[in-house]
Amino acid sequence: MKTYRVGYLIGSVAKESINRKLANALFKLAPAQLTFQEISYRDLPIYSYDYDADYPEAGRKFKAAVEDSDAILIVTPEYNRSIPGGLKNALDWASRPWGTNSFANIPSAVIGTSPGAIGTAVGQQHLRSILGFLNSPQMNSPEAYIQFKDEMINDAGEIADKSTAEFLGKYLKAFHEHIEHVLTKVPSGS
Repeated sequence: MKTYRVGYLIGSVAKESINRKLANALFKLAPAQLTFQEISYRDLPIYSYDYDADYPEAGRKFKAAVEDSDAILIVTPEYNRSIPGGLKNALDWASRPWGTNSFANIPSAVIGTSPGAIGTAVGQQHLRSILGFLNSPQMNSPEAYIQFKDEMINDAGEIADKSTAEFLGKYLKAFHEHIEHVLTKVPSGS
């Protein structure tokens, strides 16, 4: 079976982000056909079309990393019922200059965790709207709004709860199937 390169973005730039912890635990549950590479956006300045005529190196590297990925996974917290500003800024960089949208036709999925009972549900809906506009074919189901609790990830960096681990394993299996479907069965440019 073909192995797919999944670029992933962590919505929080905090070093101890619970979403980074979730991402690292997720990778241990992933099918062998998925490899993961973080796409950092920490060095991007705030986007302005003033950069379009002479895109800075950080913007070119970010766009290239997205384009070099077979798929994109975004693991994000919810800030003020939306996505973090840094993540939105990165998506803006990837979509510009006009006509050079790096996300076009790259399959994507969204997941996130938060201490709140509804996880990152509202933020993910905003993110899905943006990805739709960027023409990134999204995995719509299953959705994963994970409530973070201190005991959710054990000292080995694994999902401690068996039912949560099973759910997340199925989520990643569905993501693999989504990637394969988009890249092998959906005509490019559609």
